[in-house]
Amino acid sequence: MTTDALIRSLAADLRPVPRNAVGLRVAAGLAMGGLVTTMLIGAWLGFRPNFSLVLHSQSFWMKWAYAASLSAVAIAATIQLARPEPIRVRGLWLLGLPIVLLALVGLIELARLPSDQWLAMWLGRSWKQCPWVVLRLAIPIFIGLLWAYRRLAPTRLRAAGAAAGLAAGASAATLYCLHCPETSALFVLTWYSLGIAMMTAIGALLGPRLLRW
Repeated sequence: MTTDALIRSLAADLRPVPRNAVGLRVAAGLAMGGLVTTMLIGAWLGFRPNFSLVLHSQSFWMKWAYAASLSAVAIAATIQLARPEPIRVRGLWLLGLPIVLLALVGLIELARLPSDQWLAMWLGRSWKQCPWVVLRLAIPIFIGLLWAYRRLAPTRLRAAGAAAGLAAGASAATLYCLHCPETSALFVLTWYSLGIAMMTAIGALLGPRLLRW
């Protein structure tokens, strides 16, 4: 068989890939991991009581908007890095917007309180546990994104692993809002972000090993 004939025979049964196949695959992995994380929150931590009242509090939506916006940017990066394209990941600068906005909210909080209360507001009641809880809750989502990547074609493995870790950490932090009673913007900015950053670093470390073709 000639080379041309071999190529024709291999290409004969090819079917076009749906336009949104990559996004749907990543969404499926994210959904499966997010479901497991939500179940973990319910079984391990418990959801906040009187949740209907919590939905009317500014602190809940402040936390949720911060984590969800980071998650949205990271998921977009994860989808871009799932393709074997030598292009720069677009939109990463958007990660700075929620960080800056939340920092401004934190400064306003500081201005409204006496200085002797600043430390208590920053540490809250769960600063020692919060980053580690976010990290643990991110693991099922990270596994779901790795599952999605295994059927795709990432070539920048460290960047892809970091993006998946960032998406997992930020998504886990978003779901953690269903339990977390903390209300300070500086608490969220520091301890939520630390948990997200740890998951991002783990993703960057494991990406070349777990995503290798």
